[in-house]
Amino acid sequence: MEKQKQVITNRVAFLDKKVPFYTSFLGIAGILVLWEIVSRIGIVSPLFLPAPSNIVITGWEMLVSGEIYGNLTASLYRIVLGYAIGAACGILIGLIIGFFRTADAIGTPIVYAIYPIPKIALLPLFILWLGIGELSKVTIIALGVFFPVVINTFSGVKSVDPMLVKAAVTFGSNRINVIRKVILPGALPMIFAGLKLAAGTSLLLLVSAEMIAAQEGIGSMVLHYGNLMITSKLMVGVLILSLLGLIFNRALRWLENKLIPWKE
Repeated sequence: MEKQKQVITNRVAFLDKKVPFYTSFLGIAGILVLWEIVSRIGIVSPLFLPAPSNIVITGWEMLVSGEIYGNLTASLYRIVLGYAIGAACGILIGLIIGFFRTADAIGTPIVYAIYPIPKIALLPLFILWLGIGELSKVTIIALGVFFPVVINTFSGVKSVDPMLVKAAVTFGSNRINVIRKVILPGALPMIFAGLKLAAGTSLLLLVSAEMIAAQEGIGSMVLHYGNLMITSKLMVGVLILSLLGLIFNRALRWLENKLIPWKE
């Protein structure tokens, strides 16, 4: 018996063991080193796969010349505004259709009917309706963010323990207080899962929209240098998009830890 307890204790200690903070960077560092070697010794032509060191040098030159600022500013404006609108609407609609039965009966079939449509396929239609300016691009990003958030919010609301809702109603809470103090906190883990998923979707739609109908932006820059076969500058754009995705993910994780401390 004592031996069995010791085995269980060791297993639990293994599960609780913290990983050093630098472990996350080891995989990336290994890939970069391998990439540099492959490019330097000529296994793959630098025209098709420039070395990471060359990409960094090119990126610094583009940063100093100011070429990156205009494209990055345009992309950040579109993605931040589109993401904020899509996320806010998704959370609101998800709470409504998750909590109210009539809204569920009306809204859920509509959401699941439109969700499978590739959102970028609607961009020409939005350009026709809203023009080729910023509004069509922001709208397509907001639409792409809306669906993962609304579906996850709806699922989060449905996963809340009904006994908690009944207890709140029994103690005299009205519907608004039940949503604010019981439903929303209980659904937050699923909401953040949707927000993280939507962050990746927003980047995909941003690049696609900028490649199709934009003169400025990281996606437009990537397409331009791809057409010119200037691979190093193309990869700078790809690197910027990767960093944006990483920053969004870290920001959402930080916000999640602040709003859902009990999840840890």
